[in-house]
This record gives sequence, C-alpha cells and structure tokens, in this order.
Amino acid sequence: MPLEKALSQRRSVRAYTDIPLDLEDIAQLFWAAQGITCSWGGRTAPSAGALYPLEIHAATADGVYHYLPAGHRAKVTIQEDVRQALWEAGLRQEALRQAPVIFVITAVYERTAGKYGTRAERYVKLEVGHAAQNLLLQAVALDLSAVPIGAFHDEQVASALHLPAEQEPLYLIPVGHPAE
Repeated sequence: MPLEKALSQRRSVRAYTDIPLDLEDIAQLFWAAQGITCSWGGRTAPSAGALYPLEIHAATADGVYHYLPAGHRAKVTIQEDVRQALWEAGLRQEALRQAPVIFVITAVYERTAGKYGTRAERYVKLEVGHAAQNLLLQAVALDLSAVPIGAFHDEQVASALHLPAEQEPLYLIPVGHPAE
C-alpha cells in the first residue's frame, strides 16, 4: 500500500471484531514501531542519539510478548491474558476490551538522560509519537484498525505487565479487525 493511501485511510477506530491477529501481523506491527533497518542498528523510528529508550509489548489472549529488535523476535513474558487488567487500567475504554491485541509502548528514560540530561523527557516523548504513528500506519496497511490511548493509570499498566521499575508506560494501542 502506498504511504499516501495509508495516511489518508488512518483513523482512530475503537470497535473491533473478535478475530485474533496472526502472529505474522503482530510481528510486522512490532517491526514497524521499533524494527532494525540497517546494519548499525538504526530503527524504523528516529531516536535522539540513537539511544532507543522505547520498549514494545503486546498483550493477547495467550499472554504478553516483549519485542526484541535484535533478531526481530519476541519473548513471552506472561503466559496469561492481561487485557482485562489493561482495560481497567485504561479507564475502561471499550476499545481496550474489544481489541484482540493491545500494544503497550514503554520508555526507559535513563537511556536518553545519560546523554541529554533534562532534555531526555522531551526527546523520549517525541520518539514515542514516531513509533506509535509507524504502528498505526502499518495497521492500516495490514487492513487492521487501531487507536492510540494515553489516558490510563501508569501504575496499573506497569503492574499488569510486570514491568521493571525503570520502564514507564506511555501509550496503549489496541489493534484489531474493524467492526464496521
């Protein structure tokens, strides 16, 4: 799909069917957000100082996957469905309850702060926007729909995903086949 078509078709869709996503689609969405694109480790989304503070997780009915860009693979971190907990953490927004997959983008600010100090927070927040937009456009290209959600209780998301203390959740992105 040409980029112009993906851009023109991208909408915030909040209603999904119950059809699960294929692992290939999940892998492609992971790659779009943070995949490695060149031999020195550059990724699909720009990063201040190429420090890559973002971590991407995907919650499905089968469990939670953590994306590892090196080798383009995912590690299972939880073997149970935590989407109900994410729905509750996300202020019970219906898109979170309906989506077969909820992507969670987190940040480790220390990776950027070591080089950029007080500017790190700004740079990380810009980067999460780039990664999220890549994921949203990839969803369109796969005939899927998504919506970025920033309204949630950080501590509840971190608890549901058993995140290390240094990872701060920044975005929830439910993805699925559109109901309409």
